[in-house]
Amino acid sequence: MNKNDLISAVADTSGLTRSDATKAVEGVFDAITGALKKGDEVRLVGFGTFSVAKRKASTGRNPRTGEPMEIKASAQPKFKAGKGLKDAVN
Repeated sequence: MNKNDLISAVADTSGLTRSDATKAVEGVFDAITGALKKGDEVRLVGFGTFSVAKRKASTGRNPRTGEPMEIKASAQPKFKAGKGLKDAVN
């Protein structure tokens, strides 16, 4: 399922127009992204938790040349599925 499929599913199940469903889906994505940018955790009970994990700087190797290279520290978005989602999938 891609973003357009998600929008269509939201429109079909909620009775919203496709335009309104697009705004709703975009709004949810923007809200989650904004919270993660601030460093907040987003918990959707029964669905899962979005969070940000900090990765330390490290030294890796260039696979082509074998030379050592520095990998910068970064923030990575993480998702942990909740019990309700796990139960629905299984």
